[in-house]
Amino acid sequence: MRFRKLGNSNLLLSEIGLGTWAIGGGDWGMGWGDQSERDSRAAMLEALEVGVNWIDTAHAYGFGVAEEAVGRVLAEWKDEIIVATKCGVLPQGNNAPRRFISPATIKEEIEASLRRLRVESIDLYQIHWPYPLENLEDSWSTMIKLKEEGKAKNIGVCNCMIKELEVLNDHASLASNQPMYSMLERSIENEVISWCEENSVGILAYSPMQSGLLTGKVSREWLSSLPPNDWRKHKVDHPVVSPLHTDNGMTSFLELQTSLQDIAGQSGRSLGELAVAWVLGGRGITSAIVGARKAGQISQIVNASINPILDNELADIEQALSIYKSKI
Repeated sequence: MRFRKLGNSNLLLSEIGLGTWAIGGGDWGMGWGDQSERDSRAAMLEALEVGVNWIDTAHAYGFGVAEEAVGRVLAEWKDEIIVATKCGVLPQGNNAPRRFISPATIKEEIEASLRRLRVESIDLYQIHWPYPLENLEDSWSTMIKLKEEGKAKNIGVCNCMIKELEVLNDHASLASNQPMYSMLERSIENEVISWCEENSVGILAYSPMQSGLLTGKVSREWLSSLPPNDWRKHKVDHPVVSPLHTDNGMTSFLELQTSLQDIAGQSGRSLGELAVAWVLGGRGITSAIVGARKAGQISQIVNASINPILDNELADIEQALSIYKSKI
């Protein structure tokens, strides 16, 4: 496993971090189906055993479920684990997520996260979504205060594009931005990456495998077999999965999947490994966050850190993506 320094912080992160979105279970509106505690523990321990040194979680993931699972592993694992968590997504009455930040809610959320994680200070505390935008400046000031108080060692943001980044009133305190980034979602490649590089802000890329779509397992049968509480099944208009919910979109995606599997196979990779290696080869990327919900899912993917993306793979991927985009 290789390691990279995160922005202006003193954190040295493995190039692959473990994401715990799916570990939050299926009972909160953006879940991935039911999840057992045994599988969650096995997934986290496997990641640590193969060299991952940091875990990314959030209050929102099951509204405490994922953080509690991480806290139990932190208490069990003897070596140091870097933990990142997030604030700014709150439960509504039906346990559906509501994006909202304010100084008051952030202060409440960090206290609860500290308890669930069983730590005195969070290594990286992040604003999950910058919403509403008019609250972002005051909320960021609160994040800075939490760092000064020692409750967070480093602070960052997630899902921030250029207009949100420019609102932040103290760039020097900003360690990281965590946006979605994959072969299929490249919105950050222009302004965001340049801004982060100019301001010494690390980029933590989430969903490098496009929420499971770039793993080689997609089929019509796979989509229909997803449980009702898997967001990829019921959020049919979500931009990540919407192409799969039309006949033309699914057909075109399956053709792309075959092309990418062929490219990966030429180097002895899985499609998931190819997708993560592609992200790690991107400009300004510190680490790619790989989700896992049971043992056996992350052990091969970490090879993406050992075997960087090749120039011929990049060229072939661009050609395959161009063909796909022309059809959807």
